[in-house]
Amino acid sequence: MSSSTLPPARSLILIVDPYSTGCMVAQEISKRGYPIAAIWTKGFSEQMKTHVPHSCRDLRYLAQIQDRPGWTLPDLEAAVRQEAARSARLRGKNDDYYVVVACIAGGEAGVDLADAFSEYLGVLSNGTQGPFANRRDKKVQQELVRQAGLRAVRQACGETFDQVEQFLKTESYPVVLKPTDSAGSDGVKLCRNFDEAKRHFEYLLTVEAVNGGYNTKVLCQEFLRGKEYVVDHVSRNGVHKTMMVWVYDKRPRNGSEFVYFGVLPVDPQSDEAKLLIPYTRAVLDALGMKHGPSHGEVILTDDGPCLVEMNCRAHGGDGNWAPLARALCGGKYCQVEGTADAYLDPDEFQKLPDLPPSPLKAYGLDVHLVSYSKGKIKSTPGFDIIKKLPSFVWLSPAVAVGSEAQYTTDLVTSPGCCVLMHNDEKVLQKDLDFIRHLEEINGLFLYETKGESLARPTAATFGLGSIPQGEKLHRRAMTIDRPGMLRIMSSDRPELRGGMMKRFTTVDASKEVAVIVDPYSTGCLVAKEIQSRGYKVIALWTKGFSEEMKKHVPLSCAGISYYAEVNEGEDHGETIRELYKAAGTYKIVSCIAGGEAGVDAADVLSERLMVRTNGAGGVFANRRDKKVQQELIRDFGLRSVRQAAGKTFSDVEEFLRQESYPVVLKPTDSAGSDGVKLCHNFDEAKTHFEYLLTVEAVNGGYNTEVLCQEFLRGKEYVVDSVSRDGEHKCMQVWVYDKRPANGAGKRDDLPNVLYFSSSFVVQLLLCFISTAFVYFGMLPIDSSTQEAKLLINYCNSVLDALQIKNGPTHAEIILTASGPCLVEMNCRAHGGDGNWRPLARALTGGYSQVEGTVDAYLDKKAFQLLPRIPPSPAKAFGQEVILVSYATGEVAATPGYDVIRNLESFVFLETGVSVGSKVEHTVDLLTCVGSVILVHEDESVVLRDIATIRALESNNKIYDLKLTATPLRASMSALHFSQMTLSDSVDI
Repeated sequence: MSSSTLPPARSLILIVDPYSTGCMVAQEISKRGYPIAAIWTKGFSEQMKTHVPHSCRDLRYLAQIQDRPGWTLPDLEAAVRQEAARSARLRGKNDDYYVVVACIAGGEAGVDLADAFSEYLGVLSNGTQGPFANRRDKKVQQELVRQAGLRAVRQACGETFDQVEQFLKTESYPVVLKPTDSAGSDGVKLCRNFDEAKRHFEYLLTVEAVNGGYNTKVLCQEFLRGKEYVVDHVSRNGVHKTMMVWVYDKRPRNGSEFVYFGVLPVDPQSDEAKLLIPYTRAVLDALGMKHGPSHGEVILTDDGPCLVEMNCRAHGGDGNWAPLARALCGGKYCQVEGTADAYLDPDEFQKLPDLPPSPLKAYGLDVHLVSYSKGKIKSTPGFDIIKKLPSFVWLSPAVAVGSEAQYTTDLVTSPGCCVLMHNDEKVLQKDLDFIRHLEEINGLFLYETKGESLARPTAATFGLGSIPQGEKLHRRAMTIDRPGMLRIMSSDRPELRGGMMKRFTTVDASKEVAVIVDPYSTGCLVAKEIQSRGYKVIALWTKGFSEEMKKHVPLSCAGISYYAEVNEGEDHGETIRELYKAAGTYKIVSCIAGGEAGVDAADVLSERLMVRTNGAGGVFANRRDKKVQQELIRDFGLRSVRQAAGKTFSDVEEFLRQESYPVVLKPTDSAGSDGVKLCHNFDEAKTHFEYLLTVEAVNGGYNTEVLCQEFLRGKEYVVDSVSRDGEHKCMQVWVYDKRPANGAGKRDDLPNVLYFSSSFVVQLLLCFISTAFVYFGMLPIDSSTQEAKLLINYCNSVLDALQIKNGPTHAEIILTASGPCLVEMNCRAHGGDGNWRPLARALTGGYSQVEGTVDAYLDKKAFQLLPRIPPSPAKAFGQEVILVSYATGEVAATPGYDVIRNLESFVFLETGVSVGSKVEHTVDLLTCVGSVILVHEDESVVLRDIATIRALESNNKIYDLKLTATPLRASMSALHFSQMTLSDSVDI
């Protein structure tokens, strides 16, 4: 009996590596009454065997045969016959009951064996003879296409780098590198220079391929510019029938050049389809593709269609597109049914239309979900919302509760896909807009909460990455001798060098000495300014102040030395004696805090030395204590924060049980962002409380008390002042530019496409509001604005309440709906290594808080000449730009630094990121990657330069990153299918 007259029940169909859409083809054939045997190729992993679409979960095979190392095709045939015979006997049939009538590739990994084995068995086959022996090889494909007179890609291929080196040295960049037998986007990378291409070539030969096994050859190709399309066909005896034309929606996101946002159908009578379909059929002929399904990827360039690659199997993606494709074709067929017809039913194949209908019979698309955040998933409310959309057909998530969501940078890191379809195009567009908005507000998932850093910008945090719990921040602080530390200052901005305002010294300055307690960061600039006026400076180091922190010296103070250096004694009396001894014949005229760690000692010692002081008596003995600050300003009648402080958790437990969350926890005597965390629930707050009492503080020593405070909502400002004898002068008002980025940051605006009446949905969306932000910069505020007037007046009142009468202060204030409210008052100069000083001088026309501090302590006349508030309008334009990373990886090069340093308004760049550093997506201050100061007399120049920096960030041009060798298998787990959801109205 010939195979054509055999009943389906006896006609055995072999599917080689049935996974993804291959399972749907197998199921369609099984539905028609044909028994199926699965053949698994060598190296095809057990994990990949579980890659079964949800709709095929009940698929069963007559037999499964594992190809073995060393087997020949006759060996494989013998194994198939043996299994077929065994299965027949189990069913009470003769050994020869089953006859193989077709051998079909079930996925990319099975193409080579399917071609060879079908040819050997004498069933319908594309064959492996002559030039078609390696048609799956992407290099061979392009050569065959070129020989047929069709547009092909310039390329080179090799097993070793020397085989492609000449091509990579002569080809225009960027170039595309990929494995020769890749599947989907497996290992495909756009390389922008020779070194990057070389690294990726070597990487591809070490990493496991998505389909199992390892790559043996790498293909280097010209980069084709244009839209990328997919043309799906089925063929029989060289007759090709177009099943569907699709176009990829690809956009740059999260540091990746190509993130798939979806696949959209293309009308077969459109201008582009009329070019793509004939070209693709000619490619199939050139490759000897006469039978079965094909999935051609083609770019429509300026000079016509050009093949990217021809996949000699069905369209993948788990066949999620199949219901949509059927609807687009009138509900009758798609490539799955067409494949079964091509191999098993010539009459039905003949009936298939040559092209899909035009116009298409429905509206729809395959949506690839994009994640803009990462974390451990607590729940997936966004998925529940998507399922309620009117056009919803199919949802196939790649993540679930308990798994880790990642930033989407490729197909593997997509959190899933869904199919939307509707007869009304407007409904479809509305649903799509809603999903995109849901992604942007990070509404797909709720993550397990963790303490969010409320760190504020300091030079010690840029480009340092996340700090492991228990590790001191200052161990990573930027110091003048830190390896890998990079500071770049403009060399051609003479107007920014030195002071712009003439400063005078006292008659006796050459006989006087100033004491600076713990001079680091901006404290070094104050010391240097004092020295420039003829005074000697003694550095007093307090107990517990580390040797490492003593090296925290700004670039502008490199090489600074002191008249003497004194270590704090066992008591104040001993310290004073040592200071007098070090001063010798010089008169001590001031004792100034050089940083947060030196404030307490400076207050006490200045009082005892009988020089200008804020004092340390009574309730003001602990004015640096953040709890005391709030109590003092509350008693003064000013808006203050609800709070509780304690040395043991029982001291704050009641407050934490009653206060609305989130709440802020911090050490009572913290410096900058040291230990400050936003906690979202009671348990989280308790954990961080206990942590703070065990970890070493940034300035040395250990925290003894923890402050718990309400979370203030509003814009955050900084008010820098200097004071003398209770007269306060505002040096500058700044505002932090904080925005959502990389999944950090709240979105108060709910989607305007929200049309559900269900309060359940609204409640879900409200849950997505986060409180973390990313710092993008620090901008000066015009002193004549209403907000500046409110802030300056409030700040002066706070200084009075705290009885800070002398010296510099750095106030952090939130402008809430009920007015300004103090976050904390730092009784020292603005930190950040004083990188802001050139900007502040330019804004005021010649002075900053550094000069003002010295005036306040040592020059009464100069202090009196200082304006009460900064000039309005400012004398220049500028801001501090905090650099944000939208990508993750190891830095191979820093081309963006050269671009930044050549900006017209560039003054200063500071970063801890250099070649070999690892950067992360910026989600808080600790993951920011640097700081840039821009200043210019022309505002348009500053705005243009800011836009240039932001473009460098968003296009990931600041750094070239190395590609890490990570197996690309994450989305191939069974999770992707076990969680799949279908609309009840869809017939799969």
